[in-house]
Amino acid sequence: MEELRVPKRPVLAQMVLPGGEVREVSAFLMTGVSEYSEGERLSDLLNGEMKFIPVQDAATGMITFLNSVAIAVARTDVEHELREEDRITILTEHEVEILLIDGQRLQGLIVYMQPESRTRLNDYLNDAPPFIRLIQGKRVALVNKRHVAYVETLSR
Repeated sequence: MEELRVPKRPVLAQMVLPGGEVREVSAFLMTGVSEYSEGERLSDLLNGEMKFIPVQDAATGMITFLNSVAIAVARTDVEHELREEDRITILTEHEVEILLIDGQRLQGLIVYMQPESRTRLNDYLNDAPPFIRLIQGKRVALVNKRHVAYVETLSR
């Protein structure tokens, strides 16, 4: 049965739940699977079909199954989230502040590529999968759109 196992790698992540509770965990991401040639990203996992995401608590080692709908924000290092094509492609970017329904505020850069006829930030927010990427320096916050009250552009 070992040959039927899908190889996975643990990636450190910070999961922020509604109300601000923070969980430091390892999420298990697939490696060596054709659909993810460079390996699965945390955004792939969160935007996928699984509703309950298995994670290992960094402090206790306990396995928990987090409901992806209840995750307001998931943070990980940029190196685990951005692929080479994300770094070399000309993308649209907006510096924004995001207010979550529970009052948490996040600032960072939303970077995306859309069809030429739908390049506005509003188009992207409406077209994007449930979790949108917000680049915050060396970290990426994956923000669950279900928990967003508003997105406001900031002047550079």
